[in-house]
Amino acid sequence: MRTPVIAGNWKLFKTAPEAIGLVTGLVPLIAGKSGVEVVIAPVFTVLDRVRSAIAGSGIHLAAQDCFWEEEGAFTGEVSPKMLIDAGCTHVIIGHSERRQYFGETDATVNRKIHAAGVAGLTVLFCVGETLEERESGNTFNVLRTQIAGGLAGVGTAAMERVIVAYEPVWAIGTGRTASDEQAQEAHAFIRSELHSLYGPATAAATRILYGGSVKPENIGGLIAQNDIDGALVGGASLKAESFAVLVNAA
Repeated sequence: MRTPVIAGNWKLFKTAPEAIGLVTGLVPLIAGKSGVEVVIAPVFTVLDRVRSAIAGSGIHLAAQDCFWEEEGAFTGEVSPKMLIDAGCTHVIIGHSERRQYFGETDATVNRKIHAAGVAGLTVLFCVGETLEERESGNTFNVLRTQIAGGLAGVGTAAMERVIVAYEPVWAIGTGRTASDEQAQEAHAFIRSELHSLYGPATAAATRILYGGSVKPENIGGLIAQNDIDGALVGGASLKAESFAVLVNAA
């Protein structure tokens, strides 16, 4: 059995008081829930304070990105070691917004995954196609390329700390969600690629999340699919009530 994951990516939202208010409201709403792994990813500046606010709650703390070097003359970057020092157990790598706005490539994603794994962080590795790529029939080619590039050199043992997140770019923040069938088809393909790369045991054990305008109204159909093991959530994670509904659904 794969334990479902509901992860909230807060993106560029929430000052420290707002972040503390959100988690203070969230913790009692999901207290005592078992059988689901809950992860939240605030901005770097509030990680340490959020860590204190969720202590003992069972909620895991994630960062939204990391750099591949441990330290050095890399202005503006944050290393995996520093994320662990701030209380993180997880990190999001390869999100489409990092690829779209900040020049992230499969090669840099790969370097970050290796560095995060060595440091002991669990990686939420994001893949997904644009609307143009989907409409041109290239969804599977894009996913194959991103998976092969991002996981190059990542061994079977290291895959125990990798969670894949399928995020069709055309569904992120648009209100347009992949149908349950479209999402399942992509997830099944990703699992088949993991089977080719790592064999049946790793493919069966790896959790694959769906991301893209996930909300209380559509989580039920998505989570019911055979190969969908949870969700990487944007907007709906910014309110305690809506995020708690997603956690309870999982």
